Amino acid sequence: MQPAEKPLAPGGSRCRPRSPRAGAAPGGERLPALDALGARPSERSGAAAAAWRAPGAAQPCTGWRGALRRAAAPGRPPAPRRGGGGAGARPWGWGLALGLALGVKADGGQAAEASALPPPRGFGAAIERSRDLLRRIKDEAGIPGILVGVSVDGKEVWSEGLGYADVENRVVCKPETIMRIASISKCLTMMAVAKLWEEGKLDLDAPVQKYVPEFPEKVYEGEKVAITTRLLVSHLSGIRHYEKDITKVKEEKEKANRAFKLTKPDRDKEQEGKGIEKADPVKPRKEHEGEVKSRNSKPGRRDKEFEQEEYYLKEKFESVIESLKIFKNDPLFFKPGSQFLYSTYGFTLLSAVVERVSGQKFTDYMLKMFRDLDMLSTVLDDNEAMIYNRARCYVYNKKGRLVNAPYVDNSYKWAGGGFLSSVGDLLKFGNALLYSYQAGQFKKNNCKLLPGYLKPDTVAMMWTPVPKTEVSWDRDGKYAMAWAVVEKKQQCGCCRQQRHYASHTGGAVGASSVLLILPEELDSEALGTGLVTPPRGVIVSIICNMQSVSLNSTALKIAREFDKEKWAQYID
Repeated sequence: MQPAEKPLAPGGSRCRPRSPRAGAAPGGERLPALDALGARPSERSGAAAAAWRAPGAAQPCTGWRGALRRAAAPGRPPAPRRGGGGAGARPWGWGLALGLALGVKADGGQAAEASALPPPRGFGAAIERSRDLLRRIKDEAGIPGILVGVSVDGKEVWSEGLGYADVENRVVCKPETIMRIASISKCLTMMAVAKLWEEGKLDLDAPVQKYVPEFPEKVYEGEKVAITTRLLVSHLSGIRHYEKDITKVKEEKEKANRAFKLTKPDRDKEQEGKGIEKADPVKPRKEHEGEVKSRNSKPGRRDKEFEQEEYYLKEKFESVIESLKIFKNDPLFFKPGSQFLYSTYGFTLLSAVVERVSGQKFTDYMLKMFRDLDMLSTVLDDNEAMIYNRARCYVYNKKGRLVNAPYVDNSYKWAGGGFLSSVGDLLKFGNALLYSYQAGQFKKNNCKLLPGYLKPDTVAMMWTPVPKTEVSWDRDGKYAMAWAVVEKKQQCGCCRQQRHYASHTGGAVGASSVLLILPEELDSEALGTGLVTPPRGVIVSIICNMQSVSLNSTALKIAREFDKEKWAQYID
């Protein structure tokens, strides 16, 4: 008889049953602890004991070697794999050491190789601190429901939902809840663009009219100019965003530039850790405002960004080519390549390029890619389709009351903000990218390593900051190819260290999101041992069903919490 499935823990988090203590017999009798070779002290032969104590034997050490040795130490209890506390332990320590020491043969006599460092013992403390942080953000911003997922070194260690996916029917959020991911859709589209480029089907530097002749050739100040795919993915094309009035856009840019000059750099650094995020000089501010600002102005209200009427289009477009009519005849706001202007419509044009290059409908091509990436919960934001676990979207009205978000049809911007997903699927997507990014560094020492979905050089190109770009949600960063990237930097000793990471935030009607990838700084010594495999790093995804909530600094804090606890466990 199969045991009943373990229900969700209170609060919507997943947990697994506890494993028995190491050294405990089935009947509860305590057995003598095993040593790293799988033998009890009384069973070890004199020769084996002498060899164990021999001067040439490996001695305790620090770092990842010490972690491996300590993991196989006598009496070490099994490590909880997920969620902290007693969540799902797995006895692995002495078994791994036994395999390494005796060279166990498998698969036709080939020696079994260790594929990874021992998993950390658990992330209970990081989860508690991160959960408390999310609850504060949720309460301060008045968010009905929020989802969070964290993976460490390719393994999902925490996923949880707080609050309600449906306030009216009291449906609580859970890890499987699906919400609008808004502009994270741009990262998904970039994956498709990169794949087609790798296959030699797409020229990033060819004019878009080569693939989409329906898009008219453009002239700026009497000069014929070219828009390329490379410019589109970095928001350098000059195509407008939702604001049609170029005068207002220029005024916004000048205002933001003055604010930048008046702000002291060291004050910016001090405030960054407190969640204060600055606005893009060109892009309207409300899509990515800081969490702290939300304490003073209620998120979810229709102000600035969400006052643009094109956010609330209700027309259903049957094809991406048809949706080009919204903006294709509008003048460019600047000469392509000269300035940065965040543009979702640029990605609508990009979706037409993908469609023509792939020979498939854009939506069909994307859904096939999601299947290849095992992202089975990522779908189109289609109002007519029956989508299980879909959350409702909310805003605040002028009286400050929570109401359902207005009806919108996002078929005009599938590529730039038209997908639904879960935090678990976003973690899978992030891990696929991180694996691809790091696989080349491991391949030299592990010929059996599977290839990534993309080539390492391709992801490196995607994550290379592009000149003349800015990032609204982290002023230390630059925009790359559909990703914001912050590079590693430290200006003074014993002062703030800026870690390398990539992220993208999103804002849609009734939803906000972030996906952040914090790669591990790989050590050449560890790479040479073959004991570690990609992906190595922390990935955080957060989605909520309330608009105008910026989540990047929160995600970065959570990523650092888990990264810190991971290394604390290895050297503990």
